[in-house]
Amino acid sequence: MKYLGFGLVFASLLSVSGMELGSAYAANSGEGSTVMKEMLLAYYYPQKDAQSDVFMRIVNRQGQSRERRLAMLRLDKTDGGEQFYYIYFHEPADVQGMSFLVLKHPGRDDDRWLYIPSIDLVKRIATSDKRTSFAGSDFTYEDVSGRDLDEDEHELLGEEALGEYSTFLVKSTPKRSGDVEFSYRKLWIDKTTHLPVKVEHYDLKGTLYKVYETRQVQSIEGTPTITKAAMKDIGSGHETEITIKAITYDVGLTPDLFQERLLRRAPSQWIRR
Repeated sequence: MKYLGFGLVFASLLSVSGMELGSAYAANSGEGSTVMKEMLLAYYYPQKDAQSDVFMRIVNRQGQSRERRLAMLRLDKTDGGEQFYYIYFHEPADVQGMSFLVLKHPGRDDDRWLYIPSIDLVKRIATSDKRTSFAGSDFTYEDVSGRDLDEDEHELLGEEALGEYSTFLVKSTPKRSGDVEFSYRKLWIDKTTHLPVKVEHYDLKGTLYKVYETRQVQSIEGTPTITKAAMKDIGSGHETEITIKAITYDVGLTPDLFQERLLRRAPSQWIRR
């Protein structure tokens, strides 16, 4: 199972299906892994598919910003299992036509491709590159498609009030510390919807270096959905804010839309202009 990807907002396709039973079990069992599994199902696998329009604002320490507009398609092959993502950049001109495809495979490495129209190149994203910046933002390629739940140990530290939210606090620590650049993550997960409210990333020295925050949640077609969130780099002061401008669930996407050949020729009937 994958978790914490773009997850964090690009996926932004959140649901409470199966949530009432899951929340009660997590509260009684006290198991961090149970809380994380319920979060994954709520955050990544609502409905069958989704079509969304996304606005990205990248801000540096001086307050100067760059803005990007993109479209995203998401299809679940199985609930909690294989999943497909297609991301297409509309604006600005220097990234127009750039597209990104993810075939998500629980239990093994995802397949990722990036199309760069300026040089007409389809580039396969290597596993070793998955934690590099995605399109100049503070999100990484791994943030887009998520991290395997079983790669980490998940400890339920307790319950904590965080602003308007009552949350479970979970600490996730990599089982193989040499393979990643962080020592652990702390996650505040809303007890009612199981949406991630805040995620802190700590480097190998145990110093906080990156923070994700949910800034707005709305009910879309009866589904609690994160419509605004941000990732901030503590050291540089750099921040990327994601806003979901429009989203529709269960639109009838099919697997043939998620093929490498469509990176150069976007499926125009599904990519809103």
